[in-house]
Amino acid sequence: MVRVLVPSGALGLNYDKTALQRGIEAKPDIIAIDGGSTDSGPSYLGRGVSKYARSSTKIEWAGLMEARAQAQCPLVIGTAGTCGADTAVDWMVDITLEIAREQGRPLKIAVLKSGQEPTFIAQEFKNKTISPLGNAPHIDQSVIENCTNIVALAGAEQIQAALDTGADIVISGRATDTAIIAALPLQRGCHAGGAWHGAKIGECGALCATNPQSGVILIDFDDEGFTVTPLADGANASPQTVSAHMLYENSDPFILYEPGGHLDVSAAKYEALDERRVRVTGSKWIPSEHYTVKLEGAKSAGFQTVLIAVLRDPHYVENAQKWANDIITKCSQKARDRLGVTDDDFSIDIRLIGHSSCFGALEVIQSQSHEIGAIGIVTAKSDALSEEIGKLLNPYFLHHPLTQEEEQPTFAFLFSPAEMKRGEMFEFALNHIMEINDPMDAFDLEIIEHG
Repeated sequence: MVRVLVPSGALGLNYDKTALQRGIEAKPDIIAIDGGSTDSGPSYLGRGVSKYARSSTKIEWAGLMEARAQAQCPLVIGTAGTCGADTAVDWMVDITLEIAREQGRPLKIAVLKSGQEPTFIAQEFKNKTISPLGNAPHIDQSVIENCTNIVALAGAEQIQAALDTGADIVISGRATDTAIIAALPLQRGCHAGGAWHGAKIGECGALCATNPQSGVILIDFDDEGFTVTPLADGANASPQTVSAHMLYENSDPFILYEPGGHLDVSAAKYEALDERRVRVTGSKWIPSEHYTVKLEGAKSAGFQTVLIAVLRDPHYVENAQKWANDIITKCSQKARDRLGVTDDDFSIDIRLIGHSSCFGALEVIQSQSHEIGAIGIVTAKSDALSEEIGKLLNPYFLHHPLTQEEEQPTFAFLFSPAEMKRGEMFEFALNHIMEINDPMDAFDLEIIEHG
């Protein structure tokens, strides 16, 4: 049996300290926690930074490093620094060494990096080893070479290579959420289907149980399946809460693709051992003919300036979309006339909060609000141009009437100055897989000895 302690769905979300201590006392074989994902958009990958505060990350990570010392087992983090880019991994390593000095313990740290050189990926694209996933954006060599960061998602094999070094702590770049949990059970011969299925269920900690914000769970893997045990007070797992997690961030509730194959849970059986624990058997792992890793990349999408105004006059609230469309038309024309720019140089968008900010023209629910928030978004090829067009947009947001015959209205800016520079923006550019001959071909492993 292999016992995996998962403190939380991600480092930065906090964890129940009492429950964590229960997990330590249960003598886990490994402590595994995710460090991030693409949930918060492309900017973090594009810039190679974490979305979480360093101070908060350090406090939580110090607690887990202390837990590792008590449990005398490895501690693994995947997708370090939210995005898993090499610079984010370095950021996490710096925090780890700082804590190690403060705690006064010698450490062996395995650092697994998954960053890819754009020129290398461009050559692999030319060699036809890269294929698109569903709804992948169109790419060519120019798109690839313009990416500021590209990462490959590590699977179980890369995490196993890091564990094979005998490291106390493994800090991994971008990895699948499941790999850090499945790696050791697979390495020690546990049921492959159970290892991947249990890893999927445990990837977000106690999200597979009641009291989902508590974070801490134990997963016991064996040669037939796995058992899930939430550890916080008031946290219980049931066949429903466990099986439902296959739907989380997964389009197919029965199939999950990973490097080297896919998981099929269509024949899985979920059994409540008691009011807290659930036992799962019957999951299958189907190896693939070729070993592939997913690629994620982000590239610059220009620079942005935003303005926020609030409409409360019922006449303008009712006609907010008409008002916004007229502003976009007139301000865009003014930018072209006065700045000598073309439509390729900039764009103006207005999102109406409380009206259609999420779905835009696709919105089907129509309800009357007493106020509408209008966010003007100017995206341009340079920071200076986005700010200049933002200033052209300013008077429209303050005084623009629906018709020329109406009295001039005045709307409320949320801030002064109204124009807020957001700096460089990024967009995802890769949602592809790359075939490699050896699992370590796209990854670098380094060992750091401290103390």
